[in-house]
Amino acid sequence: MYLSVMKDTELISSRHKILAPLLDEKAHRLMIAAESKVLGHGGIGIVSKSTGVSRTTISTGLKELKEPDLIDKSRIRKEGGGRKKSIDKLPAIEKELDKLIEPTLRGEPDSPLMWTSKSLRKLSTELKSKGFDVSHKLVGEILKNKGFSLQANRKTDEGKSHPDRNSQFEHIHNKINEFQECKQPVISVDAKKKELVGNFKNNGKELHKEKQPEKVKVYDFLSDAEGKAIPYGIYDLFQNKGWVSIGIDHDTAEFAVETIKKWWAKMGKPMYSDAQKILITADGGGSNSSRSRLWKAELQKLANETGLIIEVCHFPPATSKWNKIEHRLFSYISQNWRGKPLISYEVIVNLIASTKTLKGLEINCELDKRTYPTGIVITNEEMNRIKIERNDFHGEWNYIIKPNQELK
Repeated sequence: MYLSVMKDTELISSRHKILAPLLDEKAHRLMIAAESKVLGHGGIGIVSKSTGVSRTTISTGLKELKEPDLIDKSRIRKEGGGRKKSIDKLPAIEKELDKLIEPTLRGEPDSPLMWTSKSLRKLSTELKSKGFDVSHKLVGEILKNKGFSLQANRKTDEGKSHPDRNSQFEHIHNKINEFQECKQPVISVDAKKKELVGNFKNNGKELHKEKQPEKVKVYDFLSDAEGKAIPYGIYDLFQNKGWVSIGIDHDTAEFAVETIKKWWAKMGKPMYSDAQKILITADGGGSNSSRSRLWKAELQKLANETGLIIEVCHFPPATSKWNKIEHRLFSYISQNWRGKPLISYEVIVNLIASTKTLKGLEINCELDKRTYPTGIVITNEEMNRIKIERNDFHGEWNYIIKPNQELK
C-alpha cells in the first residue's frame, strides 16, 4: 500500500509539473481536483502534498466538478479572488510615505526618476513608529511604483554645499505646509533661460515628413535676431497653474516683481480673494537674489499696493534646480517647444500658453514690452524704510515684508 501511494504521488507530481504551466487558473484547479477524485479517500491530502496546492483550492475544485453550474465560464478567477497586495490593504501607507520623503527629496528634477536620502529600512522603521507594520521590501515596492529608483552619483552640484542646506529645505517645506493649512497662496518664482527670437535651431525633435526637416540659420548671431526673450515665471504650488511674462529688455528685480504683480492681479487675487499673506519661494541669485536691495524694495511696493504680507524663503546656494518651478513648469515648456524655431515673440507666447499636462497644468503668458534699466541703487535710507522682519534662522534667506502705509 505504501509503495502504491508513493508511486501515485510521483506520477501526480510529474503530471503537474508538465501541465501546470499550460493551464489557466480555472483549468488548473479542475485538473488537480480530478486527480484527487480519482484517488478516492485521502486523495486531497496526497494531491496537496504532491503539487503544493492548498486543500482549500482542491476542495473548491471538487465542488465545481460535482456541481458544474457553480463554474462561471466567463471568468478564469472568481471576482475578488487572488492574493491581495499589501499596498491595497494599506492605502494610507503611500500618503504617510510621501510626508516622510518630501522634506528630504533629492534628484535631478527634470528626470522622471527620483531618489531619497533615507534608506528603505529607515523609512520602514519610521512607518512602524507611526503604527504601520511595513517591511522594507514593501517600502521598496511602493517607491518603485511611484517612480523612485536607486541612483548613482551624478555631477549636478552647482557649487559648494551650504552646511544648513537640508535644514533650509525642511524650513521651506514646513512653511509651505503652514500656508496650505491656512489656505494662503504659495508661489515658486524664477527666470527661465533667455532665448534668441528668430529662425534659429531649437533643441529637440518634432514630427516632419522623412528628409524634410525645418530649415533654420546655421549660426546663432544676435545681429540676426529680432531680439531676446526673457521668460520670468510664477508657479502656484496649490493650483498647479502658472504665469509667464516675456520680457524684451533686462532681467531685473523690477521686472521680476512686476511679473508677480501681474500674476496676482490676473490670476492670484481671483483664486485667493480672502488671502492676507503670500509665500514666495525663490532661488538665492539672479533678479530675485536674497542679497538684492532692489528686490526687497520692489516687494515693499507690492505689499503696499496689494495689502498683502509677503513672506520670502530663498533656496540655499547651489540648489537652484530644486525650485519647484523648474520641474513643474519650465521643464514642460521646454518639452512643448522642442524642435520648434522661436521665430517671433508671438510664437513664444503662444507656445508657452498652450503648454498643458495630464495633471492639469495651465499657463497664462503675456509679452511685457516695458524697459527695465539696470544699475538702480537703493540707498541705506531707502532700505531703512522697508518694513522687513528677518527670521531667526538665516534671516538673509527667510524674511517677511509687511505693508508700510508711510510709503504710500
